[in-house]
Amino acid sequence: MPRLSDTLWDIAVAEVSKNSEEKENEEDLETRERSVFFLGSKSGGKTTIILRFLDRDEVSKPTLALEYTFGRRARRHNTPKDISHFWELGGGTLLSDLAQIPITVDNVRTLSVVLVLDLSKPNDLWQTMEKLLTVTKNHINKTMNELGKKYSININEIKQRSWKNLQKNHPDWELVDPFPLPLVIIGSKYDILQNFESEKRRVICKTLRFVAHYYGGSLLFYSNKSEATVSKLRTVLNNLAFGTDRSKTISVEYNKPLFVPAGMDSLSQIGSPPATEVDLGKINARNPIDLWKKVYERLFPCEERGLSVQSTGEFKDIMDPAKVPQYAEPEVDVMRTQKDQELEQYKRNASKSWKEMEFDMHGR
Repeated sequence: MPRLSDTLWDIAVAEVSKNSEEKENEEDLETRERSVFFLGSKSGGKTTIILRFLDRDEVSKPTLALEYTFGRRARRHNTPKDISHFWELGGGTLLSDLAQIPITVDNVRTLSVVLVLDLSKPNDLWQTMEKLLTVTKNHINKTMNELGKKYSININEIKQRSWKNLQKNHPDWELVDPFPLPLVIIGSKYDILQNFESEKRRVICKTLRFVAHYYGGSLLFYSNKSEATVSKLRTVLNNLAFGTDRSKTISVEYNKPLFVPAGMDSLSQIGSPPATEVDLGKINARNPIDLWKKVYERLFPCEERGLSVQSTGEFKDIMDPAKVPQYAEPEVDVMRTQKDQELEQYKRNASKSWKEMEFDMHGR
């Protein structure tokens, strides 16, 4: 109730303050939801990271396709708990098309992407990163276009969130291409990387710093055996999952686990790709990311280009649901075995027929 001595300004200030308090109280009574999508290297530790963050004392199992779980966190005492939805894509790059499932019109505005790369397998690193980010980015852009048409929303305003960590006065403003959603790159199994020779370790560190900075993302190295990296991981994931304050510390020494929040690095600090000037001059690249790729793959060539960077035999043994004991169906499995035998017989007969045809043609 305004007093007689209050001026018009006093009354206006009191009204604004009252409205702000009411709005804060309303927000406290609302449950906010966010989504975090984990993808990355096969057996890279994604499940372990999620369980560790959620403080769940469970034994991690291989993720065959796409798995879901959630976490809750209270903002303050006697307030509703915020919910974070965690999606995890298994199988490395093989099942990348499943990325469209957790990326929907309903959650794309509150979704973050976490790419986990296995530092112990540097030869697979670039292909995994490139394939998964490309596929995921395509799904995100498609979903955003659908969102814009459905609700008449300017999707460019949503994408601008990815630029908020990179100020317009940043020297690399015109040289980077931020991911359309908040992105975090986690280099897992850092304890194994520590045993690499210094030059290889330096190349991996510089390359991942460039990739994270180019896409406007954060970068951190993680080991389940190091509490220091676990603590930093919690800070980053709490920011994505529940909107807590993000860390502003930075560590770029190659002899220590990297920790570089989005927007806090620069191309001048990262330096040029790790190759001699003569080598760089001979490389034909379309853009900066292509240049770094070619330099990186000279030292760490991809061992196999195909559906998966893993050996084909190993992947089939692990990823084929028909061979996983927990999915056993005796009647179906017997029929499957019979059909597999018929297929092999057909291949042998077909091969024989083609050989005979080829022989007859030569006979003519």
